[in-house]
Amino acid sequence: MLRAMAHPARLAILTRLQTEGPATATECAEVAGLSPSACSYHLRMLAKHGFVEDAPARGDGRERVWRALQRGWMLRDPDDGELTPDLLAAQGAVIETVLDDAQKRLAEYLGQAARESSEWRSAAGFTHSVLLADADELREIGARIAEILDPYKVVFRDPAEAPTGARLVEVHLRLFPRPPRGRKAG
Repeated sequence: MLRAMAHPARLAILTRLQTEGPATATECAEVAGLSPSACSYHLRMLAKHGFVEDAPARGDGRERVWRALQRGWMLRDPDDGELTPDLLAAQGAVIETVLDDAQKRLAEYLGQAARESSEWRSAAGFTHSVLLADADELREIGARIAEILDPYKVVFRDPAEAPTGARLVEVHLRLFPRPPRGRKAG
């Protein structure tokens, strides 16, 4: 299931369906950089693994419309007994794909930031912090940040209720412990 998400085109398709709602393979192909037929293949693979399904037809019903089954997703380690090398590798592949995709969007923003209004440039921010926390504190920090972000998440917020001028905005948060000194990761 995780390996199905680790493909960059599938992640783009799933993100499109989660953020903008139901779409055809042709519409998804635009964001995935694929042909509609290749996109149809990836949609079927996502459906096979329970990420998407057929949506109600629109218009004359000749086009196949797809929708995401989940409005978002989060990766967390399962109970220790279920953590296998294959699962860790699959999680790592998904995370790497997500981070690569996010890096591309960040580079795209930085390349055109000068064309943004001063209002948007001053609202954007980039923070790097190193914390001193134990596992419980780190979990609490993540929960508190999620609580702040939840009302604004595109999957929960009705666009009709958002203020005029609202745009899709990304937040990339990475909470992870550094390996102890003297021990290399991996």
